[in-house]
Amino acid sequence: MIAIFRIVGMLEGVSYLLLITLGLYYKYVLNDPSYVQLLGMPHGLFFMLYIILAIVIKSMMKWNNKTLALVLLGSIIPLGTFYVDKKYFR
Repeated sequence: MIAIFRIVGMLEGVSYLLLITLGLYYKYVLNDPSYVQLLGMPHGLFFMLYIILAIVIKSMMKWNNKTLALVLLGSIIPLGTFYVDKKYFR
């Protein structure tokens, strides 16, 4: 379960970076919103899966509520999932 969470965290982080770089560049500079639509759906799915898995593995990892809040916050901040992976899983 933890290995799956780490994979989902990496995919969520990469999809977020692609969305806020390529997606927004194409949308606002080149006036082409298709990349936001293309990258938005996978990112949303990875985001929701990340949140659900974090809540599920809270008891396995013996996290308190503060740690869970930091892990969940990592899904909102750019590069946050990579920090969470390094701090809590290595």
